[in-house]
Order: sequence, then structure tokens, then C-alpha cells
Amino acid sequence: MRIFKRNTFKQFGDPPFEAPTPSAGPGARIIAVTSGKGGVGKTNISVNLAIALAQLGQRVIVFDADLGLANVEILLGIAPAVTLYDHIFNNRAMEKILFPGPGGIKIIPGGSGFLELANLTAEQHSRLVNGLEQLDRMADFVIIDTGAGIAKEVLAFCASADDVLVVVTPEPTSLTDAYGLIKVLDKFNLHRDVYFVVNQSNNESETSDTAYRLKTVVDKYLNIKANYLGDIVYDKFVIKSVKNQKPFILANPYSPASEAVKKIALSLLNRELPAAEERGLRGFISKLSRLFR
Repeated sequence: MRIFKRNTFKQFGDPPFEAPTPSAGPGARIIAVTSGKGGVGKTNISVNLAIALAQLGQRVIVFDADLGLANVEILLGIAPAVTLYDHIFNNRAMEKILFPGPGGIKIIPGGSGFLELANLTAEQHSRLVNGLEQLDRMADFVIIDTGAGIAKEVLAFCASADDVLVVVTPEPTSLTDAYGLIKVLDKFNLHRDVYFVVNQSNNESETSDTAYRLKTVVDKYLNIKANYLGDIVYDKFVIKSVKNQKPFILANPYSPASEAVKKIALSLLNRELPAAEERGLRGFISKLSRLFR
């Protein structure tokens, strides 16, 4: 069980990068942040949620799994020289591709390495598993920033994670596509439940309406359970921080969006996960490689 002081966040800023300390716990908790369509703020939420968890004393790694697009790098204005591909195919040590991010988080640049999972040799697969197992002891949370939609890579990441967090906006297209994504997860029995957050709503009424519509249709037609986790209302500081390539929780720590992300982080931290045979990054990559094959 993780111990934390409720509602207490560290001072905001960019602490110097230090090598993470291995943990004796059961492994990192893997959360896939995804969406039915692009442009809903998925990557922005992934990064800021990771920082909020770090400010709660958690060791957090962000895995940029939007393969080929490197959205996390663009959002933060960074340019890692090596990616996970270099670890798998060029024998780079895992700690050499672990990139220091803002607010105390670490970043795994995904590159395109996972697209080749189905064709890995036994040696390459073993190297990947061993490398990720090392990171498993260095993190409490791993945030997987997936691509949008229902491509097989996105579904594989969602299926392999401990939790799925779907980002939806009040736009009808976002609601429809979010439902479509959850429907596929339900059809293939990938998870018993998912979480969702409403992003970019104009007020509480719009948030409530959006959450009600999505939850109602999921409850009516699907077996999976959709759990509302929180909302992030429209905030001008978010747009400004994206342009400046700095997380809004650091640029404006007391803005409405920042306070909302902190509440979502607390909600995730408070949830106890059921026991599972395959947990942490080793379990994640084991499930992922089976699905990709």
C-alpha cells in the first residue's frame, strides 16, 4: 500500500534529475491514457497527471506510446537522442534512454520499437523484458500515453495496462468515438471497467451532461463499467502552457485545470488494485507481446 499525505503537494518546479531508487514493492501501476479521437488533450493530461502524482511523492515514468508521433516530446519541447527502439535493436542500456522530464518525472521515448514486437528474436525480447523489469522497481506509476482510436496498437496497450483512463470532451464526435473505444474493450473482454475524465468543458453543467450521456449509454448497452473520475474545465492557462511547451501544473499551479488534475491524481492514488498474476512492467510487456503476436 502506498503511503501519502493527503492534499499535500511538493513545491512546484523542476528538481534536478536523480537516479530513481529501486523499490521492493509489487511493481509499478500501469495506467493507459487513451481517447476515441485525437485533439482532446490526452497527452497534456498524461503529462500533467504524471507530475501531479510525482508531487504526491510517487515515482512516475511517462511512456510515450503514440508510436511515430512523439507527442510527449513536442509538448515538453524536448528531443531525446535515443528511444526504446535503441534499447531493443541497438543494445542501448535502459537507463540510457530514460529521459529526465519536468517536475521530477521520467520519460521513456517510445519511438517505433513496439511495432516490431511480433518479430523480436528471443534475445531481443529477453532484453526488453529485463530492461523494463529494472524500471519496474524504480517507479510507482507508469503512465502510458497511447495513440487515439481503436488501432490494434492502441488496444494492445489498453489491454495490457492495469487501468484505462479515457479522455473525452463534450463534442459529439468525441463522445461517439469514446463510446466506440469502450465498446471494443468490452467486446474483447479486455477490462471489467474503465475510467474517464471530461476535458475542455465550459462549465459544470456541460461536464455533468457529458459524463451522464457517456455513462448512460455504456451502462445500457455494454457489460463494462465506466467510472467518472473528474473533469478539467476550459482554462486559458492550458492553451498558453501548450504554446510555451511547459506543463500547466508547473506554469500555473493554482489554475482551475491544475487543481482538477491534482484531484484526479488523488483519486487514482486512493484506489486499491485487486491482486493479479501479471502486474508491473514485466506483466505489461508479457501481455503486450502476446497480443501483438
